[in-house]
Amino acid sequence: MKSARSFIVSVVFAAIAVGVAIWLYPHLPARAAIHWNADGQPNGYASRFWAVAIWPLLILGLALLAAALPRISPKRFEMESFAGIYTALMLVIQGVVLLLGVAAMLAGAGHAVPMATVAPLAVGVLLMVLGNYMGKLRRNFFMGIRTPWTLASEAAWERTHRLAGWTYVLAGLAMVVLALAGAMSGWTLAAVVIVLLVPHVCSYFIYRRLEGRHSTEGDV
Repeated sequence: MKSARSFIVSVVFAAIAVGVAIWLYPHLPARAAIHWNADGQPNGYASRFWAVAIWPLLILGLALLAAALPRISPKRFEMESFAGIYTALMLVIQGVVLLLGVAAMLAGAGHAVPMATVAPLAVGVLLMVLGNYMGKLRRNFFMGIRTPWTLASEAAWERTHRLAGWTYVLAGLAMVVLALAGAMSGWTLAAVVIVLLVPHVCSYFIYRRLEGRHSTEGDV
């Protein structure tokens, strides 16, 4: 998708968020909830203005970031080779932010929105989408598993991201199932985070194994 078209989609997302904000603004209290814990209880608040303004601003900020990052990427780490995937994923992230924003504004205005289900469900689906495309990402400084070892080796990058694809899909699926079952908690969320960190840790061992193999071949 061309950058101009993707930016138009981002503007549409932001416009939807603005429309919902204008609709709900009169119904929001002076300080509205903007964050909920794993049990669905609000634990973060903001003024009425920022409770609605944060979502379209966040979407537009992500859109500007998506446009800027490929332009500032250093040599040998250009993003043109997977530009379509990068653009699609950034739009998916913005779409999830829109969904969460609409849900948060509705909940803040007093509507019965089960945030303990909606938020992990949306994030779980996002993780599964990211996981399906992890193996198609190429080395860059802005998206993917960016450790010193994946950035130092193309082979380590590819193998780490194949592993990350599985872990992200499994973590996302777990979040979706737990959210639908109403079993999401702080402990299960911590377990999901640990699973997501597995590829970062494994990237070191993948690199060392590949480095050892290459050193042996060079000595022969």
